[in-house]
Amino acid sequence: MIFEGIPGQNGAQQFLAGSHRIASNPQAVARLCAQWNCHASRYDQFVAYIHNMLTFQFGVSYQNGAPIATQVIQQGRLQNTLVLLGVSTILSIIIGIVLGVVSSSRRASTLDSLSVSASIMTSALPTFWVGLLLILVFAIGLGWFPSGGLQPASFTIPGHLPSPLTLILVRLQFLFLPALTLTLFSYGGFVLLTRATMMEALTEDYILTARAKGLSQGVILFRHAFKNASLPVITASALAFGSILSGAIITETVFAYEGLGFWLYQAVGVKDYPVMQAMFYLISLTVVAANLISDIIYGIVDPRIRYE
Repeated sequence: MIFEGIPGQNGAQQFLAGSHRIASNPQAVARLCAQWNCHASRYDQFVAYIHNMLTFQFGVSYQNGAPIATQVIQQGRLQNTLVLLGVSTILSIIIGIVLGVVSSSRRASTLDSLSVSASIMTSALPTFWVGLLLILVFAIGLGWFPSGGLQPASFTIPGHLPSPLTLILVRLQFLFLPALTLTLFSYGGFVLLTRATMMEALTEDYILTARAKGLSQGVILFRHAFKNASLPVITASALAFGSILSGAIITETVFAYEGLGFWLYQAVGVKDYPVMQAMFYLISLTVVAANLISDIIYGIVDPRIRYE
């Protein structure tokens, strides 16, 4: 319903009208209209949409006519996004938890002030600006990393594929700047959340008991305090992983990173509805699955939680 409410021609009509080769062939127009249900009623289109989504039949793209499932998996978009978002999300969680725990144990110290200030600042900066700044400094200024893409264009020439080790190292160079951009944007939320929950946990009586027993500071912080303060962090981590399939649309676009986010951005530009519908459906499924997994982890981490 939302897609149908977008002003202008829908994707199918725009594709047919914009292609002179197809528009001049009535048989091709009729075949494509039958395939895309152009002349069906809104009710029939909606019923067909529900059936296709439940059976994971996403159809074909308006841009090139290729099956959407093929473009997601076989063309590497899914793998590229999983690598980028997976690396940046894991780094954000680890860095945020460690800094949050350390900051809560040294409240009002210089380290605490710097950690909180940096977290707020990096979370507030727009990702496109951070990405462009990193490109300006590290790619154009210093020349340490490439400015975008997945790999050098020469790697796509038959017979010029390097050794697996060289390919991995080169891909890591291309991955560094977009992953750093997303990590800088995401880690601050985990720092502030972990710090807030840890400061509350450190005031509990069992922490005083642990200190009276002579336990080390690291054991008290990570084994006792953080274990009981980790439930909100688990929720935030699950939501972060739940949105991993959405890709980082802005970041992937800035770095021309061939992932799902960049693909979704291109689909919005040409009103490629099948691609948009498939992407939003998959994103919703991953968010629901991530919340389910976080609820299960709750019961494992905190035995006081039981589900009837």
